[in-house]
Amino acid sequence: MNILYAIFLGLVQGATEFLPVSSSGHLVLAASFFGIKEASLAFDVVLHLGTLVAVLIYFRLDFWLMSKALLSWQDKSTETVSMRALALQLAAGTVPAVIAALLFGDYIEQNLRQPWVVAVTLAGVGLLLLLGEKLGQHRRHFSSITWLDTILIGCAQALAIIPGVSRSGITMTAGLFRGLNRQAVARFSFLLSAPIICGAGVYKVPEILRQGLTPGQGGFYLAGFLSSAISGYFVIAFLLRFIRSKTFEVFAYYRFALAALVILSLLRY
Repeated sequence: MNILYAIFLGLVQGATEFLPVSSSGHLVLAASFFGIKEASLAFDVVLHLGTLVAVLIYFRLDFWLMSKALLSWQDKSTETVSMRALALQLAAGTVPAVIAALLFGDYIEQNLRQPWVVAVTLAGVGLLLLLGEKLGQHRRHFSSITWLDTILIGCAQALAIIPGVSRSGITMTAGLFRGLNRQAVARFSFLLSAPIICGAGVYKVPEILRQGLTPGQGGFYLAGFLSSAISGYFVIAFLLRFIRSKTFEVFAYYRFALAALVILSLLRY
């Protein structure tokens, strides 16, 4: 691995983790059609930790207030109660994805990391995203998110273990169908990414320790981590600005186009 390759993978991870286009799907396609090898497990965890840092820094005030609220159970002020509830909702919303990963993660990793699966899920979730845009009322604000919203969005997030679904794409889509506005679904999706990314990284630590780290790769890990964190931060900022005046439709059409290209490529070969 060289520095440029590490930076490139970091940029791809940082961009596709937060845009509703599927980071895992892009990596599967890159490996299948361009011979770009997927990163080692340790490097993959480093890239995901970069995106975790991006979320934590961008929403640092939210996470700080949630942490304070969880440590101040006697404080009954409106803001503290609200942030405590948000923290608990994020924890609860993560549970379905954890259960799905434990039950089906190995099977999906071994059997569904295929281009045709990515093509189907890219198009399928793209259609749902488009319908969510067309049918959603876009009236409800972030403060109106309920426990039912949380559970439904969390269950949707569980589907993201399938390549091509996109964690951000499916959670934003679920939020749109619940009548939340675009800013609310994006913010909740980004906040919900933190515990699942952190949990996935911790879960993989024992396997990384068994495999060991490749000597002399520290510089590449650092380059990938920084490029993932920096690109992830700016992509979060970009998307939140973008949807103030635009819709998610462009991402649905991108998914359709990419799925069509994959199908055409498969038919050719």
